[in-house]
Amino acid sequence: MSDAAFAQISALARAEAGLILPASKITMVQSRLRSRLTALNITSYEAYAKFVAGAEGDVERRMMISALTTNVSHFFRENHHFEILRRDAFPELLQQARKGEGIRIWSAGCSSGQEPYSIAMLIHEYAPELVGQDTLILASDIDPKIMEAAEAGAYSEQQIAGIPPEMQKKYLKKNGTQYHVSANLKKMIRFRELNLIGNWPMRMKFDVIFCRNVVIYFDSETQNALWPRFRNALKPNGWFFLGHSERVADTAANDFQSVGMTAYRPIQNRNQTQSILTNAREA
Repeated sequence: MSDAAFAQISALARAEAGLILPASKITMVQSRLRSRLTALNITSYEAYAKFVAGAEGDVERRMMISALTTNVSHFFRENHHFEILRRDAFPELLQQARKGEGIRIWSAGCSSGQEPYSIAMLIHEYAPELVGQDTLILASDIDPKIMEAAEAGAYSEQQIAGIPPEMQKKYLKKNGTQYHVSANLKKMIRFRELNLIGNWPMRMKFDVIFCRNVVIYFDSETQNALWPRFRNALKPNGWFFLGHSERVADTAANDFQSVGMTAYRPIQNRNQTQSILTNAREA
């Protein structure tokens, strides 16, 4: 791959999906796109870059982003967030549900589905009153191929290692070498393809947003544009979870208050800020 072709592809990846591909990633990009050249019967990366950037390359741009996206996920990954959800968020959500309010949870950048299924398992285990109520988990990702795998909900024995044995018995069914998540979990989840830097068609506001190990692939400009969008997508008393190596930027300090390791809540006023800090210390 020539430097010119790499520059064109990396610029397109940034414009389309916010992905940052430094020059050190040229070998990785070349490797991941090799199958796309084969599929299209294109013989050079220069010709591919020209095609995917052209007017006829709109469909291929989705496939290119799919090939370049890193999809790594585990069940109950970064378990401290699920502990906060169980211990602190669920009691509030149950109170809201008893008042007739719908509960909305968003797994943004859900990859192959382990995160939303983990949330659904936790609800069934620790907040079963929410099951069958107006409770919905939105699971979204930019990669159409990985979304198909997530919706299928079939995993290898190695992939389910993070699920406690008792939960495995309740919510998984073995079929050959694969373990399939139960229909009861799938009923709670809606899988949708979504580009975080594009339009968000959702009209509802969310009680909980997980967006973990996603914004790390964006530059600071893209991240800073996302923080207020996430804030506006949350209910005033919502919860926002990031990945272990991610932090809400200082530019969003007036929007979010830390309540745990990469766990945040929206700030409404100084009194709420003080209450949040007090609760976090007591926890």
